[in-house]
Amino acid sequence: MQSLIVVPNFNEFLNVEPILRTLPEVTPEANVLLVDDGSPDGTAARVCELASELGHIEVLHRADESGLCGAYRTGFEWGIDRGYEHFVGIDCNVSDDPDTLSSILEAVETNDIVIESRYIEGGSVQKWSFLQLLNSRSCNYYLLKILGLGVAGSTAGFRGYTSKALEVIDFQTVGANGYCFQIEMRYRAKCGDAPIVETPIEFTGRRLGASKMSCAIVIEALLLATLLKVSQFAENWQRGLRR
Repeated sequence: MQSLIVVPNFNEFLNVEPILRTLPEVTPEANVLLVDDGSPDGTAARVCELASELGHIEVLHRADESGLCGAYRTGFEWGIDRGYEHFVGIDCNVSDDPDTLSSILEAVETNDIVIESRYIEGGSVQKWSFLQLLNSRSCNYYLLKILGLGVAGSTAGFRGYTSKALEVIDFQTVGANGYCFQIEMRYRAKCGDAPIVETPIEFTGRRLGASKMSCAIVIEALLLATLLKVSQFAENWQRGLRR
């Protein structure tokens, strides 16, 4: 079955070469699609050079920065149109170990959705400050409790999907962005009864460049979770009235 690795990118010139050289080595059977949001730092031009050198790499250029959600939507649509059946999304900042890609691709052959989690047995977080870890753990705990998502790593960006799972999620209509995109994808998977498995990963954090994460993004994620819970409650209440 054909597999596609979707790599969203915006201003990751320092990281793009290491990850694009690693991916074909660890998963030679998969193709790579880098979706660039008009990076002004020259990332896209460097990727085109690497694609010519390495092969099995495609580049999609988007006119401007429209966020993580838009990049993934574009990448998934591109892959589905070309008959890919398995998809993996991975951040370009090399915070997740690409050497574990083969385990995701293997797991997604028998599971609709696979999430690499740093917060289950066997997983770990390296190089993060106490505040970064506190923000992430608190956010994921809140999501687990308020939405009952059933996974420890609802915000994890390293994920595998089957084309069937993406259809169940109806990914083209997901509106949340950034950190929140992963939450809404998980929530929709739960609502559609798409089975999910978590596998452990050693999360090392960004190696090069500046982080795009902030407290505001975490707050946005918590607000989204609360809104989804309220919407869920309202829907259940209306359903009860119709009975």
